[in-house]
Amino acid sequence: MGGSEKDFIHDAFSSNMIAPVGPNVDGFEHDLAAYTGVKYAAALSSGTAALHLAMILCDVKPGDYVICQNMTFSASANPIRYLGATPVFVDSEPETWNICPDSLEKAIVMSMEGRLYFGDDSPGKAQKPKTIVAVNLYGMPAQMNRILSIAGKYNIPLIEDAAEALGSHINGKQCGSFGHLGILSFNGNKVVTTSGGGALLSDDEAMVKKARFLATQARDPAPHYQHSEIGYNYRMSNILAGIGRGQMQVLDERIRQRRANYRFYEDLFKDMKGVALFPEPEGYFSNRW
Repeated sequence: MGGSEKDFIHDAFSSNMIAPVGPNVDGFEHDLAAYTGVKYAAALSSGTAALHLAMILCDVKPGDYVICQNMTFSASANPIRYLGATPVFVDSEPETWNICPDSLEKAIVMSMEGRLYFGDDSPGKAQKPKTIVAVNLYGMPAQMNRILSIAGKYNIPLIEDAAEALGSHINGKQCGSFGHLGILSFNGNKVVTTSGGGALLSDDEAMVKKARFLATQARDPAPHYQHSEIGYNYRMSNILAGIGRGQMQVLDERIRQRRANYRFYEDLFKDMKGVALFPEPEGYFSNRW
């Protein structure tokens, strides 16, 4: 903790605002949007919740294909199965350890031609993947410009899983801001934490508003309890958002500390034959999560 988190938490208690609404939630969303360079952010209960809502916003339905890189944490893929869709795992590449653009395009073409085969060796149906989940694993940005070009070529929305990559960037463009939708995680092991939490990022105001609506049980604006859509209990509390606001004040320092750890190992192994660390491609900046 940086220290100022207690001030924001105290404000939440003194105002009796401990629910999933309040000044800290609004302030945290503003801080996240400003830092990442997107227009809108929704503070949520976890990065997985953010991914789940992102896929719903991309209209993922049972039987759809969703492309996901194969080297990632299971949370990148689990929401695909929540929705009854089928994950299509694509190989990663050695430069960033993230989704390989060449393999990505190959998987899209094979999917559209009905040449994907699954566990029982039967071919899948010919259909365009509904969305692509590209992950910035361990804080290292994926080849986002190539990936975006491929996604645009086939008109497939891109969900950028930046759960581990807050503060990482490519030529100054922040991770979380590349995709049609971006997601962050504030789990206890991340660069900054709210103990548990996540966020959905986008320049599309309507999508972020819909995410907030779905995350608060999709309760309709009626004088009684009325729900015309399936909703979820995914909003972040005003207390945890207060922790997040304090953490944002020390984010850059936490990144400097992580990068210092990397340099420690770089020096430690520099003369050891057969050991190579994980270099940043030109123009890339990793938070070294």
